[in-house]
Amino acid sequence: MNEHIRRLQKAAPSTPVKVYVKLNRPVDFPGCITFHGDDFIILCGQWADIAPVLEAHRDEVTECMVEADRRNSRLPLMPLEQLNARVEPGAVIRQGAQIADDAVIMMGAVVNVGAMIGSGTMVDMGAVIGGGARVGKNCHIGANAVLAGMIEPACMQPVVVEDGVLIGAGAVILEGVCVGRNAVVGAGAVVTADVPPDAVVVGNPARFLKWKDQKAADKVNLTDGLR
Repeated sequence: MNEHIRRLQKAAPSTPVKVYVKLNRPVDFPGCITFHGDDFIILCGQWADIAPVLEAHRDEVTECMVEADRRNSRLPLMPLEQLNARVEPGAVIRQGAQIADDAVIMMGAVVNVGAMIGSGTMVDMGAVIGGGARVGKNCHIGANAVLAGMIEPACMQPVVVEDGVLIGAGAVILEGVCVGRNAVVGAGAVVTADVPPDAVVVGNPARFLKWKDQKAADKVNLTDGLR
């Protein structure tokens, strides 16, 4: 069993909510952060703490609306204000991931627990970086690409993407695979074995096409202004 599975198993389920309540007389909500308006309150806390109080004071509650974006979640999302990366709306980054300065996480991308994203790397729209996967510096992970995680099915070896790699849109890198420095993985490729540095691989399963030459390098240059 790897460390990421152990972390999830030990974490207590959590259902944080925001509740808007109108009351006809004051009610105490212990264990909650409370904001008071003229004729309403806003509660922030765990549903397990708030729900019994609402039920016990049904006669005092005149209106109620609950906002919840998860149920029995084992790990919260990472507080984005703590990052020095560029994170676009709709990206999902779980607590326990590591995002380096100047990385870019685009709309709809998912970075799971224990994943590591290096400086200058872009994770494009809809890409999935599985639990424990390691991505080096100045890489591009194409739209809807998948780097398999270590959590389910359980795997002791993470996906490793070394510095300067470009992974094309829709490519899949299977568990335990290492993609060597400056390699190129073609769009839609399914990589089942290690890729040597500077290699270009394509297809399903991925096969060696050629060594990266100047023409290939020109096609996959990254744009510094987007970092």
